[in-house]
Amino acid sequence: MLNGKDASRLTREICEAAPIVPVLVIKDVAHARPLAEALVAGGLPALEVTLRTPVALDVIRAMAEVPGGIVGAGTLVTPEDVKAAKAAGATFGVSPGATDELLAACEAEDLPLLPGAATATEAMRLLARGYDMMKFFPAEASGGAPALKAIGAPLPQISFCPTGGVSMKNAMDYLSLPNVVCAGGSWVAPMDAAEAGDWARIETLAREASKLRG
Repeated sequence: MLNGKDASRLTREICEAAPIVPVLVIKDVAHARPLAEALVAGGLPALEVTLRTPVALDVIRAMAEVPGGIVGAGTLVTPEDVKAAKAAGATFGVSPGATDELLAACEAEDLPLLPGAATATEAMRLLARGYDMMKFFPAEASGGAPALKAIGAPLPQISFCPTGGVSMKNAMDYLSLPNVVCAGGSWVAPMDAAEAGDWARIETLAREASKLRG
């Protein structure tokens, strides 16, 4: 059974795979495989499939078969979400916040979790449980890069993946911070491109994002 320290070690390795983790809201399971292939080909292997659509679990199953992809489930809120995501093939989880019940479920299912935190208190509570790799959410609404920089001053041992309002325009504001490993963003997989089957455009956006840290 995972503990917080081991979970964070594993999620940190995933976060270090690329500077951007695509945050995906997918409504058509037919888009799953070509979308994952385009993102992986563009240099973004870690994929967060949010559980916000009825087909999300089927999307995870399809993406899990793509070579080179590291598929995770986002918007984990309940223990039931955790069990379903793990059964579908998710290799990591992401949550908007963190409860003891959710953390326990992920640890019991051996699903590494990137738990959400928006304040110093939330981050400290997670750190006390062994977690030192977290999601800063909602990033822009919580004060953006200046807020995350401020949190990093007294808590330098904690690293973050900011998500929520992150775009190509402001990604470097976050990625330049010493306590940021990567950032999550949806701009690399625009819904209109997926609906049009424009996988080349998505691969181009992914490639641009993969170079944000040089």
